[in-house]
Amino acid sequence: MRLSISLAVVALGLGAAPAFAADGKQLFMDNCSACHQETGKGIPGAFPPLAGSKVALGDPKEPVTRVLKGRGGMPSFATELTDLEVAQVLTYVRGAWGNKGKPVQPALVMALRTGAKRENAKASLLAH
Repeated sequence: MRLSISLAVVALGLGAAPAFAADGKQLFMDNCSACHQETGKGIPGAFPPLAGSKVALGDPKEPVTRVLKGRGGMPSFATELTDLEVAQVLTYVRGAWGNKGKPVQPALVMALRTGAKRENAKASLLAH
């Protein structure tokens, strides 16, 4: 697993970001588009937009943590997506629909995953 993540990091450093984001597009379509829509505009009052989102485009730790832990009505993807896949889907989101965020590195996802257990799911549901 670490080898594949290391290779992905090396590939990103060698200019493979467009292919990395293309893989993220398919992951987005398979896992996220039902709620956030193919357009990234979400569903008003139900699912937030990702196009132009301050959370999606800000410090990458926040969207990584949300994908891993879930939040409110959003499920955790910690057991469904690998570190590489989380980085790929978020890299796609940060570069799609006019967004201009930097790629997310798999190493960051790996570092945050260790603390990604949803400690109080009921409290997060009440927050929304």
